[in-house]
Amino acid sequence: MKEKKFTVRQLAACALVAALYAAVTIASGPLAYGLVQFRLSEALMVLCWFEPVLAVGVTLGCFLANLFSTVTALDMVVGTLATAIACIATIRVKNPWLVPLPNILSNAVLVGGMLAWVMFPDNLLTGFAIAAAQVGFGELVVMYVLGMPLLFALRRAGFPKMLRHSAHTAQ
Repeated sequence: MKEKKFTVRQLAACALVAALYAAVTIASGPLAYGLVQFRLSEALMVLCWFEPVLAVGVTLGCFLANLFSTVTALDMVVGTLATAIACIATIRVKNPWLVPLPNILSNAVLVGGMLAWVMFPDNLLTGFAIAAAQVGFGELVVMYVLGMPLLFALRRAGFPKMLRHSAHTAQ
């Protein structure tokens, strides 16, 4: 089996996506952390649909942003895991209108569960229902209000072709 390696362009693209994700999340502070969260940087998840290698950048950006979490240090592990799972699932989605779903579901379940554990330890089931619904709603809004327009704008601009072209010229 032939081993795939990162090209310099792919590495640079991942670093740029990670930095952008972390910067937008940290800059939007109170919106990005907590029970009700509108993490604007989550719109970048659509990049994974175009170029799977960018999942590394999105996941790393999430980890870096979660270093500043106001909720708990668990966010570095659970939040990053939710993003990694969402990235992997997003890569496999065929219909562009369904691209947001892995991110919405992964974060609702995992981040919602983590928030329930931290904020509602005496009533986990009700806490999970509340946290999952609120996190899921925030993800739904961000992904469909920001992520989908970004996806269609990138597609119209020829983003997938630009990536393939730059990958071939880099070889």
